[in-house]
Amino acid sequence: MTDSLPQRMYLLGYDTEKNRLDPTSAVVRGTLLRAAAVAELVIGGLLADRDGKAERTAAADLIPGDPFLAKVLEDSPGEKPRRWFALIDRDWHKAENIVRDQLAASGTIGVDKHRAMGIFPVRDITLADPLRAQALRERIRNVVLSGEDPVTVPVEDAALALLSYEGDVRTVLTSKENRANRGAIKALAAHVDTALPGLRKAVQYSVAARRSVSG
Repeated sequence: MTDSLPQRMYLLGYDTEKNRLDPTSAVVRGTLLRAAAVAELVIGGLLADRDGKAERTAAADLIPGDPFLAKVLEDSPGEKPRRWFALIDRDWHKAENIVRDQLAASGTIGVDKHRAMGIFPVRDITLADPLRAQALRERIRNVVLSGEDPVTVPVEDAALALLSYEGDVRTVLTSKENRANRGAIKALAAHVDTALPGLRKAVQYSVAARRSVSG
């Protein structure tokens, strides 16, 4: 899997049985994509936590080749740290379009644009390789459902699993599965908090902001 973490986060929200994106997490999808980008930048050593804020590292002079990752990194000014929430919440409403267009350009998804009732713009998303998306989803589900210590799984997978939980991405974990695996999720959160300090709380604040506005 060579897709960026934001691209993988997008694919995790695709329901391969109903051939559509998960409606439950739609309102917070931008937040989750921004958070996945921040996670990738931290894992790659371009961002680090400094006194509870996001700070660009010396390695951040190496601009990521991925334009979306580069834009998120640019949003963290080099002269002073920025709050993790501010970095994740900034331009959240633009994130989905950018990541979707990247996946379409690579041929990973197809996008059919039309108008419902001749008025409302609609985009129908299809997957070029549904089995690939299903394999990704099962791998991320197993971070929670397998009972394996999350410390033993790649931090990228742990981050995607926790983001799916925080955003209530039903294509990854159902509400029933979330309730039945509280211990595993707690262990997962602790691991991600250690590897990516500040990320989870910032995501929770941003998700709450999106859902409060949506009603």
